[in-house]
Amino acid sequence: MPQVTVVHTDEVTPRRNPATGLIVVPLFGDRTGFGERLEQAVLELGPGERSETIAVDGADEVLFVISGEGSIQIGAAAHPIEPETGIVLPRATRFALQCAGPAPLRLVAVRVAVRADDPEPAPDSGPAVSRLSDQDMEPATGAREFRILADPAAGLRTATHFVGYIPVGRAPDHFHYYDEVIHVLDGEGVMHAGALERPLSAGSSIQLPAQVVHCLENTGDAPMRVVAVFRPAGSPAAAFYPDGTPAFQGT
Repeated sequence: MPQVTVVHTDEVTPRRNPATGLIVVPLFGDRTGFGERLEQAVLELGPGERSETIAVDGADEVLFVISGEGSIQIGAAAHPIEPETGIVLPRATRFALQCAGPAPLRLVAVRVAVRADDPEPAPDSGPAVSRLSDQDMEPATGAREFRILADPAAGLRTATHFVGYIPVGRAPDHFHYYDEVIHVLDGEGVMHAGALERPLSAGSSIQLPAQVVHCLENTGDAPMRVVAVFRPAGSPAAAFYPDGTPAFQGT
């Protein structure tokens, strides 16, 4: 069984993928026992660079822009992208990235494994580009909040892509019925899961298997923000205390 794993981007040696032209920092996937569930990496493209055309085969993929600006070419359409842009790339999509600013374009990429028993996508679903600021804020456990970037209604057929806002302090221990990968955008804290206690800061990532009792504590003096993907799709507020009772009565 895969375990809770915490890694910081700076701890992983980046590599350039000659087939795509991207610098890749692989975080979670086959090597961490999550390859048949979710794969997560940080991608980087230098100023003025353009990637090769990339085919999304055998999985759905979502991107979230951490920093930098540029565009994404999907088919014949070019979409401007900037920090806090979310992108849904269903299986069989072909795309290319362009960095247009003076700083590198950096994104969190998550591939969502497609299984034989997954539901078919809606007939009108396809690639989508969204801005975080355009999404509604919703409540979750322990005064936490979230904004959904993508879910089945937005073409991400088996997963939910969201940004969570974690207030200062520690919420009660809880668990989810979904597998999840998380990337800390800003703030600092500690990941608690049984005997595991790992410090977190911007650039930290977490692999969190379903039904593991845990708590992500914010030890800073301002809200922590994370971008995450979980499957199967649902609400980020669907959390349960160790005895199985719902932690959030709104779900």
